[in-house]
Amino acid sequence: MRAPAICIVVLGQVLVANAAYAQKQDSDAHSATAFCDFDDNQEISVRYNNAAGTSKEEPRNGKVWLPAGSPLTLFAGAPVSLNNTPIPVGAYSVYIIPNRKEWTLVVNKNVTPGAAYDQAQDVARGPMELGEVDSPPGQLQVSFAHVGPKQCSIRLYYGKIGAFAEFTEK
Repeated sequence: MRAPAICIVVLGQVLVANAAYAQKQDSDAHSATAFCDFDDNQEISVRYNNAAGTSKEEPRNGKVWLPAGSPLTLFAGAPVSLNNTPIPVGAYSVYIIPNRKEWTLVVNKNVTPGAAYDQAQDVARGPMELGEVDSPPGQLQVSFAHVGPKQCSIRLYYGKIGAFAEFTEK
């Protein structure tokens, strides 16, 4: 009688562990990372979810946008600035606030998964230049361009929009 009960418990634990592993693999399958190295080999990177979002997750003018339902995660390996506002070394959540003529990039110190956006935790905000792309991607794409010895431009592509902001190493 004890052996079947032990087998059921062990089987249940194996099934739970397999489900958690499959869920982690699925979330990893939809994550991407963009990097930029400054001339002194310091790095800035962004990890983001590049899964296709639902219509509920589409950008709305003046509202904080969470592409694919989650903020981007910025890793600053060196002190940087956005719009002349210093950002210390560390990890940050990044939000986007789209508008018709200009988007705003928001760097926030709360990196707790699933936490709601809290403007009081903002570290820096910067305007993003907008452009139009010829061949729109099906989901969010993020990249960096090394534009100077101490400058990296983050580039967000979504639909026909290209949005750009510059980080400067301090």
